[in-house]
Amino acid sequence: MTNDPTPPVSTHVSPLEDVVEHLCAFAPQTPMFHRHRHDVPMPSVETLETIMDGLKAVLFPGFFGHSDLTPHNLRFHVGAELDRALGLLQEQIKRGFCFFCSVEEMSCTDCERSARDLAEAFARSLPGVQSMLAADVQAAFCGDPAARHPGEAVFCYPSIMAMTHYRIAHELHELGVPLIPRMITEFAHSRTGIDIHPGARIGRAFFMDHGTGIVIGETSVIGDNVRLYQGVTLGAKSFSLDEHGNPVKGIPRHPIVEDDVIIYAGATLLGRITIGRGSVIGGNVWLTQSVPPGTVVTQGRPITH
Repeated sequence: MTNDPTPPVSTHVSPLEDVVEHLCAFAPQTPMFHRHRHDVPMPSVETLETIMDGLKAVLFPGFFGHSDLTPHNLRFHVGAELDRALGLLQEQIKRGFCFFCSVEEMSCTDCERSARDLAEAFARSLPGVQSMLAADVQAAFCGDPAARHPGEAVFCYPSIMAMTHYRIAHELHELGVPLIPRMITEFAHSRTGIDIHPGARIGRAFFMDHGTGIVIGETSVIGDNVRLYQGVTLGAKSFSLDEHGNPVKGIPRHPIVEDDVIIYAGATLLGRITIGRGSVIGGNVWLTQSVPPGTVVTQGRPITH
């Protein structure tokens, strides 16, 4: 009797192979599958977080990045951080273009050029972003008696973290950069519970006290010196549909909040309504109609002026 060293061939298909086969057959027919265009990978979450760290070091020097800054080395460190962040950003912008493009839509050379031009245009917007954030920090310090120093708001307040991400993302959104602005605001959303669409327009000296649960929709317009408390929603009441029953994109559908308005915790404002200058909206109010300037709206009571 001889031993056969050749093992028998198994015709059994493992459960894992069967699952893989089904997953691979299903995914390409759905939005669950993404095929890289021109062999360019998707934007990187890790790289965008690195970019945000660099931009925070540029916008808040001494608070983030190098802590041993002096007037003598400030220009060097800010310049080095900005150069590195913009180089990384240019590549991520290009990846954002490739994420949405069809093979015939845009040449890779065009993408490279557009990404470079947009990164440079974004860099030119940063002094304005820094000025707006400085006003936001001052509004947080003045609006909260618990704050003992403006730097406490920079380090500790979710409002400032969310607004830093929003103001950067908004500039990129206004420049027409695809995908990247949404990713940036979602970083802050996941960490603070504050959900701001980068397309919203928010004026100077904006403060969200506590902040958790605030939602600000894409077409919201907010004036100067506005304060929101936790749980406020600036949302849409309904969506216009096209002939195929799909929501029409980009139409104004969120509230306009004029200057010097205070909206207290849990208030829900829906639709393209206008909250007049200097108005106060009380906690847990549900509002779907415009109110004139100087209005006080409280739950269960008629509107007063």
